[in-house]
Amino acid sequence: MQPLSCLAVDDEPLALSHICGHIERTPFLRLAGRYTNALEALHALRAQPVDLLFLDIHMPELTGLELARLLEPAGVTGTAPRIVFTTAFQQYALDGYKLDALDYLLKPFGYEEFMRVALKAQRYAAPPAPVPAAEAADSFILKVESQLVKVRFADILYIEGLRDYARVHRRGELKPLMALSSLRALEERLPAEQFMRIHRSFIVNLSCIEAVSRLSVQIGATHVPIGMQYKDEFGEFLKTWLAE
Repeated sequence: MQPLSCLAVDDEPLALSHICGHIERTPFLRLAGRYTNALEALHALRAQPVDLLFLDIHMPELTGLELARLLEPAGVTGTAPRIVFTTAFQQYALDGYKLDALDYLLKPFGYEEFMRVALKAQRYAAPPAPVPAAEAADSFILKVESQLVKVRFADILYIEGLRDYARVHRRGELKPLMALSSLRALEERLPAEQFMRIHRSFIVNLSCIEAVSRLSVQIGATHVPIGMQYKDEFGEFLKTWLAE
């Protein structure tokens, strides 16, 4: 896999040197350019798109958030880079996520925190691991770190969505599997008669429900919340569950 090409943009020379130094010492990253002005970076991206953009938020003329909006899909570069915002103000993290930023680094940050984000970018850029064309009727294959793990549907208690990952809780296992997948993608691969999404962040194995309250279901010692938008669909299941 080729190194990820990176552009760094920050109007503070020391901060810019700091981020560029981290990029240059990371083997799977390649520094393609450095700019103290977002407008100059915009012109550079028009000429040569990159894989990853480290972008300060507070800058004159054009802020990092404004530049990011111009680089959204179908924007000026055709293929938008993944963006990592660098900022001294934590409150801007929400704005970054609204723009589908990969992550953000809160200044001042060290190489350990930088590497966490760089590895995340590398995972996104890596080609997907091969998955068997036809999965067994009673299981599926999950990508967990660098491995492919076969998980039986009957062993799943519930699944919790965590942005870019899904935490799969299984019978008899204290530690859940951290699968590199969105909750929606997993939902599409699960048998609908056995699993139901009852909250924007949770899918449950219907056969594992032990008790139901107005706001949650109980699976073992865990109370899984029921989201408002899922109450009607779950209510239909509950009629059948009570009749059994």
